[in-house]
Amino acid sequence: MSEMNKERLMKVILAPVISEKSTWVADKYEQVIFKVASDATKPEVKSAVELMFNVKVDSVQMLNVKGKNKRFGRFMGRRKDWKKAYVCLQPGQEINFAGEA
Repeated sequence: MSEMNKERLMKVILAPVISEKSTWVADKYEQVIFKVASDATKPEVKSAVELMFNVKVDSVQMLNVKGKNKRFGRFMGRRKDWKKAYVCLQPGQEINFAGEA
């Protein structure tokens, strides 16, 4: 963890994903879902979450989300692809986004 640049770690996590599925996953599996940088790795995400939220991370699962094709009138466009990280916290650990604001 010490060899990773703290400045880089602060840029890895872009935003929490707040949705019905993410709240269900948080309640059932004690996981938190984040939108992360597209070039982020599992060790970087683990270190960044531990650094920013002061919690212990058990494991990280990552997946690439494909951007949707969108249409504006007669013009076709495409949203960007992005990466999602499911961060599994150790038992007893919790991240509360509503209380920290």
